[in-house]
Amino acid sequence: MNEDILINITPQETRVALILQGAVQELHIERTLTRGLAGNVYLGKVVRVLPGMQSAFIDIGLERAAFLHVADIWEARSHEGTNVPPTPIEKLLFDGQVLTVQVIKDPIGSKGARLSTQISIAGRMLVYLPQDSHIGISQKIEKESERELLRNRLQELLPADEKGGYIVRTMAEEASDTDLASDIDYLRKTWNAIMEGARTRPATSLLYQDLNLAQRVLRDFVHDETATIQVDSRENYLKLVEFAGVHPKRALASASLHGRASAIRPVWRGRRNPACPGTARGPQIGRLPDRRPDRGHDDDRREHGRFRRRAQFRRHDLQDQPGSGARHRAPTTVAQPGRHHHPRLHRHGEQRAPPCRAGRVEEDAGARPHQGVGERLLGAGLVEMTRKRTRESLAHILCEPCPACAGKGQVKTSRTICYEILRELLREAKQFNPREFRILASQEVVDLFLEEESQHLAMLGDFIGKKISLQVEKGYHQEQYDVILM
Repeated sequence: MNEDILINITPQETRVALILQGAVQELHIERTLTRGLAGNVYLGKVVRVLPGMQSAFIDIGLERAAFLHVADIWEARSHEGTNVPPTPIEKLLFDGQVLTVQVIKDPIGSKGARLSTQISIAGRMLVYLPQDSHIGISQKIEKESERELLRNRLQELLPADEKGGYIVRTMAEEASDTDLASDIDYLRKTWNAIMEGARTRPATSLLYQDLNLAQRVLRDFVHDETATIQVDSRENYLKLVEFAGVHPKRALASASLHGRASAIRPVWRGRRNPACPGTARGPQIGRLPDRRPDRGHDDDRREHGRFRRRAQFRRHDLQDQPGSGARHRAPTTVAQPGRHHHPRLHRHGEQRAPPCRAGRVEEDAGARPHQGVGERLLGAGLVEMTRKRTRESLAHILCEPCPACAGKGQVKTSRTICYEILRELLREAKQFNPREFRILASQEVVDLFLEEESQHLAMLGDFIGKKISLQVEKGYHQEQYDVILM
């Protein structure tokens, strides 16, 4: 069955949907604020060397200088396992020195990022160590025979001039030689681009950035059954085509440009919301699977196989969804005189009791009537009992559904609502030509627009060329908002 991939990229977040036969199978979201810096490679400049702490501060172009300890310097670790004493950091680094470093820990609070001079580049099945000639196998591959087989396969595929090392990940267990060779070629090209940038770019430049969500999806999810890859932005479409040229196995020969303002929203209409189950407001789809595009060296973040949601196994809620025009019909059982029924007793493929035994149950039920209790003799001679509700529960008597969350027990965050408003503004700007847009929202959402999300709001205003104003509505809950065209 053919599969389609829809990619929606905005400055604040990226959304990717995998479509199979017109239904959303998977949804992945990555926000710019949560990407972090770990894995990025910079051309750093030594600001200060501290011999007493055996560390140095490196300028990589961020707000705060990054931290480099002598234990994270590759040259200082080359004598490990020998009787040679470690080289002090003042003999390895000096003020003003330019060197290639990689972020291994994101900045926290007032502390800058932590760096290392040992570079590692993660691929789908391999991790490339250009400064080390060792070939390692993931510890999660426990059988020694499989470990040795993977090591021999990799050594046969390596080019004759290869001086770096590799770590074989668990994904390589089911990979073909073609897949491994493609990953090797991609990693070597990436490292050559890093070295070329180190020779030509000025200090504090970013040489390599960890793949974003759209690139990871193309690397990990595109296969022979992928029919189209649709992107709603020409600029980002060209970037993905360029990425496909570096990664030959993931060539985008079938990619097509999606011209609408949003490539994902039209497919969502009328389906359940995966982020906030139990509500029918807004775009909705089925439950999210736990498969994520890989982005680091941890093999635990990946699951084998591909997820397929089948409609025939879906079970609808037994209660009406608030706010929706449609009703979910609960499975019902028609009761017969003299018999007590339970919704779970009659299923497809269940072996019913013989007629004589069923008659005995009916006689017993009629002879010994119970208030709200039903009995059924099972095949093993056990009795299954069920309770029949005779009155409303205390929760139904004393409580009512929350007007903000509609009874689902959770609400979308203020940041999520801000991003929904930004997408709505972009859609409206493509259809209409008002003089000004006014946003009516809750206090929490407006405060976030005025503070942390002010840059994204200003960027969108400049992009559409319209004025955007904010107005607080005290009666609105956190998820409620209106966009007024003036």
